[in-house]
Amino acid sequence: MSQKPKQSHGLAACPGCAEPLDSGDRFCGACGYDLSAVPAAGEGPDRPTVAIGTPVNWPDAPPREPGSLSTMTQHPGDLPGTDSGGHDLPPAAAPTGDFELAAPDPRAAVRVDDPVPAPAAAQAPAPVQEAPAEAAHGSALCVACRAGRVDTDGYCENCGHAQPRERDHMERELGGVAAVSDRGLRHHRNEDAFAVSSTTLADGSPATLAVVCDGVSSATRPDEASAAAAEAAGAALLAALPRGTHPQQAMHEAIVAASRAVNSLAEKAADGEPPRNAPACTIVGSVVADGLLVVGWVGDSRAYWVPDDRAAPAARLTEDDSWAAQMVAAGLMNEAEAYADERAHAITGWLGADAYELDPHTAAFKPDRSGVVVVCTDGLWNYAEGPEDMARVVPADAADRPLHSARVLVGHALDGGGHDNVTVALVPFAVPPQGAGPA
Repeated sequence: MSQKPKQSHGLAACPGCAEPLDSGDRFCGACGYDLSAVPAAGEGPDRPTVAIGTPVNWPDAPPREPGSLSTMTQHPGDLPGTDSGGHDLPPAAAPTGDFELAAPDPRAAVRVDDPVPAPAAAQAPAPVQEAPAEAAHGSALCVACRAGRVDTDGYCENCGHAQPRERDHMERELGGVAAVSDRGLRHHRNEDAFAVSSTTLADGSPATLAVVCDGVSSATRPDEASAAAAEAAGAALLAALPRGTHPQQAMHEAIVAASRAVNSLAEKAADGEPPRNAPACTIVGSVVADGLLVVGWVGDSRAYWVPDDRAAPAARLTEDDSWAAQMVAAGLMNEAEAYADERAHAITGWLGADAYELDPHTAAFKPDRSGVVVVCTDGLWNYAEGPEDMARVVPADAADRPLHSARVLVGHALDGGGHDNVTVALVPFAVPPQGAGPA
């Protein structure tokens, strides 16, 4: 799929009104914004994403077939920042391929592009990924009166109280990785979803993974989109890692699989017409395997690194596909100003049949100390946005008690107001002791 051409003024959309721009524009045709005032690339502040550790010498990712939907994966050197000791990262070779941040949608709810073809057959999610289901309606006791039975329509036969739906609160812990998702205090349903699991690499070494998805509320059936994406991505990782696929490549392909699963939910439009208001969601995932920490994402769900030693710096490992991130990257606003704007959370990347294009981001790190990866939706990071803020609210024993710690983080968001659905997964990362070898 073709990349969007780079603009000479460094922006694909007007900073004032988000109107799409052409490469030769000097002023915005909609609001008259002076584009010559936009700083040149490289003059603004560094992007907020921070890389940790040193690059891992994994072999090159397998070549892609001609016509593949996937683009080149990113490499650790793509993300500027410091290592976990606070030192500048060594220079890395420039990656091949051309990356561009998609333009923000000025209409916020209507997005168009050619849909990604759905797979011939839907991938069945591995049973280990599913959150434990609650008791079936008709046999459960009412949560309100504790006396009546719950009818098949989800209401108590005795007091008429509506019962919590299965996805209102979900928890899962498996193989040292855990996740918790909650509807929050303001939404009528939970539009988040997750998949957590553990597996082994081709050499028998362990690997843990977590995928978190956030449904786009302005689109139709966002809860179905997030569930389909989480299931497909988790299943793809569980299939790819044991057969020896490069973990970063496996993450990239998992996002492609998630995109196809979400696209398959879109209703068919008239001939020649793009899907409108199709189901959509964001995605973020992490894999910890053999000393490597891999993250992948599309949208504004995030991954953070929090070391066990809180004297060492925490880091944000992802960069939002959002209007606010674009403004910061262009040097037009600092982070505080950008995220205070009412347009801050307008996303510029998502999974869905009406997305501009599929542009997965992946990065790999090798931390030099133990810690935990926090994979979450904006329902959590809105209440702990900076890496230091996140480190303060993550319990000190998170690596040893991931489920308990995930509950604490969800509680932190609910105590802060719970304005959105809240989902968080915790993936511990352990550095083997010096001199330790295989058993």
